[in-house]
Amino acid sequence: MPIISFTGVWHSYARGTPMETPSLSGFGLELEKGQLAILAGPPGSGKSTVLRHLNGLLQPDRGRVLIGGEDTRDKKVRGNLWKRVGLVLQYPEKQFFEETVYREVSFGPRNLGLDAPEVDRRVTGALAMVGLDPREARRISPFRLSGGEQRRVALASVLAVKPGILALDEPTAGIDPGGRSLIIENLKKLKEKGVTIMMAGHNMDEAAALADLVVVMNQGRPVLTGPPGQVFADTAAVRSAGLDLPFPCEVAHRLKQAGLELESMPLTVEEAAEAIYSRFKKRNPEFRIQNPE
Repeated sequence: MPIISFTGVWHSYARGTPMETPSLSGFGLELEKGQLAILAGPPGSGKSTVLRHLNGLLQPDRGRVLIGGEDTRDKKVRGNLWKRVGLVLQYPEKQFFEETVYREVSFGPRNLGLDAPEVDRRVTGALAMVGLDPREARRISPFRLSGGEQRRVALASVLAVKPGILALDEPTAGIDPGGRSLIIENLKKLKEKGVTIMMAGHNMDEAAALADLVVVMNQGRPVLTGPPGQVFADTAAVRSAGLDLPFPCEVAHRLKQAGLELESMPLTVEEAAEAIYSRFKKRNPEFRIQNPE
């Protein structure tokens, strides 16, 4: 059974009013435990709406969303989803209400009824995963942090609960390169431990390197779904959705236009370098890369 299942989901904001705005139009998707899916698409394509359906903040107008086989339209199911689905919104400062970062991150574990030592272990571990100092966290207000730091605090807050599913809206936006790399590496580790992750993102290089599944959205529905190599090989469809190709895929595409087609679509710089070297080597067995020294 899929851990996440969207079946024919339709949703509109301000439904039944003159301001009604369609957001999802028959959205469907299934994820297995431990998969990481990235939702990509232009603003207004429905990415954030999908994420809000995962923890019951929104319910479908039509269709259904199942989490672990349970329907989110059931009020009892929704009441416990916060323990199972960690949601980080695009504007995390709207989620804060505690006076210090430490108290903010400890809110979830405290409400699970954990004892003080276990709460402290979880908070310390979660802060370390996003690159924040637990000692500083005891005295700093989350409202005094930069946007990127607030995003880290919001992510730590859900990680401390240890949910089986993460729903992340642009989790690395506004974060410095070092912090971004740390978060990406920890998301990979969580995935390896069986955590299922769905995230909205605009960085296609991250999508290529991180995702099991890329879902390109437009006008509230998936227009292209599949593994990164398959999705980014369809250059026209990706660009028609207003997205850029990841850098390695762009290199491969331009080489193909120049008459040098690689055997497979590279998803990282290392894969691109290896594919280009192999292609030249196949053409000319005597080909060697000269050491500049």
